[in-house]
Amino acid sequence: MARTEDRQEWIAVGSNCKHDCLDLSFPATQARASDGIATLSARLAAHGLPESKADDVKIALAEAINNVVEHAYAGIAPAEVQIDCCLCKDKLEIRITDTGSPMPDMRLPGGAPAPVDTRLQDLPEGGFGWHLIRQLASDIRYERRDDGNLLWLQFDFNELP
Repeated sequence: MARTEDRQEWIAVGSNCKHDCLDLSFPATQARASDGIATLSARLAAHGLPESKADDVKIALAEAINNVVEHAYAGIAPAEVQIDCCLCKDKLEIRITDTGSPMPDMRLPGGAPAPVDTRLQDLPEGGFGWHLIRQLASDIRYERRDDGNLLWLQFDFNELP
């Protein structure tokens, strides 16, 4: 994957973005993912992410990254997860890239929440992540390119960072 070329193309999407876009990469393991999410959340706050969006971004980011760790690298050796963020005047754009297995059917899951009309002990452990991501993000896109997964998340806000 021509990362530099892809990054320039992606950054050009936000015409009112600051020049100090953030990036972070780490091995796709639970421990490193947790550290990476905390680090990125702190860096975004320091760069002016509105407080009203901080929790939404952190939850959606955690769900997306945990999906990469648990599903994209299931049964194969984990590699790097690359996260690129561009904090703009009225939105935050995040691109998550990995080289794990593609999404089922090469597209985003539907995002319907798991059924909860059952006994407490019969509730599913998972099945809520994509529903949460869809509720919290303003836009989500997925693409399989050059043997890698690209997930774009956008969070719109009206506050100036």
